[in-house]
Amino acid sequence: MKIALAQQNYHIGNFESNTRRIIAGIEWAKTQGADLVVFSELCVCGYPPRDFLEFDDFINSCYREIDVIKQHADTIGVLIGSPARNPRREGKDLFNAVFLLHEKEIKAEVHKTLLPNYDVFDEYRYFEPAYDWNVVHFKGKKLGVTICEDIWNMGDNPLYRITPMEKLMPYQPDVMINLSASPYNYAQDIVRNSLIRAHTLKYKLPMIYCNAVGSQTEIVFDGGSLVYDCNGNKIKELNYFEEDYQVVELNELLKRSSAPPAEEPVFFSAREVGTGEDVIKYLTNEKNMEEIRHALVLGIRDYFKKMGFQKAILGASGGIDSAVVQALAVEALGKENVRAILMPSQFSTDHSVNDAVALSKNLGNPYDIVPVKNIYDSFLQELKPIFKDLPFGLAEENIQARTRGNLLMAIANKFGYVLLNTSNKSELSTGYGTLYGDMAGGLSVLGDCYKMQVFALAKHLNREEEIIPENIITKPPSAELRPNQKDSDSLPDYDQLDRVLYEYIEMRNGPKEIIAKGYDETLVNRVLKLVNTSEYKRNQFCPIIRISWKAFGTGRRMPIVGKYLS
Repeated sequence: MKIALAQQNYHIGNFESNTRRIIAGIEWAKTQGADLVVFSELCVCGYPPRDFLEFDDFINSCYREIDVIKQHADTIGVLIGSPARNPRREGKDLFNAVFLLHEKEIKAEVHKTLLPNYDVFDEYRYFEPAYDWNVVHFKGKKLGVTICEDIWNMGDNPLYRITPMEKLMPYQPDVMINLSASPYNYAQDIVRNSLIRAHTLKYKLPMIYCNAVGSQTEIVFDGGSLVYDCNGNKIKELNYFEEDYQVVELNELLKRSSAPPAEEPVFFSAREVGTGEDVIKYLTNEKNMEEIRHALVLGIRDYFKKMGFQKAILGASGGIDSAVVQALAVEALGKENVRAILMPSQFSTDHSVNDAVALSKNLGNPYDIVPVKNIYDSFLQELKPIFKDLPFGLAEENIQARTRGNLLMAIANKFGYVLLNTSNKSELSTGYGTLYGDMAGGLSVLGDCYKMQVFALAKHLNREEEIIPENIITKPPSAELRPNQKDSDSLPDYDQLDRVLYEYIEMRNGPKEIIAKGYDETLVNRVLKLVNTSEYKRNQFCPIIRISWKAFGTGRRMPIVGKYLS
C-alpha cells in the first residue's frame, strides 16, 4: 500500500482556499499511484479555529466542504481533519475529528481523545473527548489513526490518564497514522522526533505523521512531517517551513529487523532539550538561529498574505532590534514593500541615523527621515503650565516614544501600511518600553526573542555578507531618550538578564530554584519583580510570533493585579 503525505499551509475559515489545496493534494497523490493520502489536523477549517467553532454556520461550512472533497476521493482513500458534531446530548457539541473518505463516501470517523488545554491550546473549551477507540479498516490494512496530542501522553509524568494507542493495540493495527497541527518552537524538532521514534519502538509499528505548515497569527507551524519504520528508523522527514509532499510504501515500513535498536527509546520534553548546556549558547546556537529566522519570515509573510496586507512600516532607530526586524521583513515581503522611518530627536546620535540609512541602502528598501524635535518641543511647551519646573524624567522620555508611535501610525493609516513592532522579549519581560509608543504595532516580530538571540540573529543574517552594519551590532544598546542613555542604566546586562528570564519564563523556576543555580539573589528578585509588575503592559501588546515553548500572549496567562513576586 502506498501512502502519501500532504503537508500544506491552510488559512483559518478560508474554506474555498483550503478545499482547493486539499483537492490538489489528492490529485497529486493519485499521480503518484498512492492508495491513501494523509492531511493534517482540522485541515478543512484551519487550526486553531477557536471561537469560530461556536457558530453553526462555520460547522455547516466544514461539512459542506467535506461533501466537495469526497467527490475526489473516488479511487483513493483520503484522511482529512475537521470538526464533527457530537450526536449525544451530554458533553460538548463537537469532536475534533478525522474522516476517512473513499469511493466518494465517508467510510470512517475518528475522534481525538486527548484535548490539550495548556499554553496556546484550549481544545477542551470546544471539543468532547472520544468515547471509544477502533482501528480504521482500509484495503486489507488496519490503520491506528490518532490526532496530534493523542500521541503526546509519554514520559515520566504523563498529562492524561488515557493513552489512545493503548486502546487501539488490542485491535492489532498495522500502522500508526497521526494527523497533527503541532506548533513550532526551537526545541520541537528534537522533541517530535524523539516522541515518534519512541512510539515505533514501543509498539513495534511504523508511524506516518503529517503536520501542518504555515503561520496563523502568533503560531507558526513548521511542517517537518515524519515517517518512521517499525524498527525506529527515520525514513522520511519532510521540509520545514514550506509545503511538501512525499509517498511511502507501507510494506517497506513493516519489515522487521532482527537487530536490536541502537538505543532505548527516549522521549525528550522541550524543557529537557539543551539541559546541561550554557543557557545563552543554547538559545543562540546556529541551528536555532536558522530555524528562528525561517519561522519569523514565515510568520511575517503569512500574517500579511492571510490578512490581505502588502506593505509594512517600521521605526528605524539605528539599533539592533529595528535592524533585524527590517531585514526579516524585507526577506518576507520584498524590499519594495518595507518602508523604514527614521525619527531622530536631539538625543539621537549621528551614527544612529547614519547606521539606519546604511541599513536601508544595503537592503534597498525605501526610507524617510522625519525629525521629532519640533513636535517634542511643542508638547513640552503646551505641558509647561502643568509640568512647571519639575526635573526632566520618564514623562519627557515617553513623550518622544509616543511621538514616534503617532508618526508611524499616521503614515501607516495614510498609505495602508501595517506597523511592525520591534520590541524584544527581554524588554517586554521587564516592561522596558512605552505603551502607545515603541510598544505600538500590528505584529511583534521579536517579542519572543531575547536580546542575546537578537544579537545572534543579526550575526546570522550577516553570515554571507554584511547586511546589518557592524556598528549596529557592536555598539551598546540605547533607547536614546536622554543624553548618553544606555539600556544598562535601567536593566542588568543582557547576558545575565536573559539567563534569569529564561529560568523563570521558559523553565518556570521560582526565585529559590534560580538562586540555587548560582544567580545573585538581588538580581533574581529584581528581575522577577520587573516581570510580574509589567503584566499590564504586555496585556495591551500586539500579537507576538511564537518561537519558544513559553511566549507572551495566549500561551502565558498571568493576572495583572497579582501580588506574587511583585
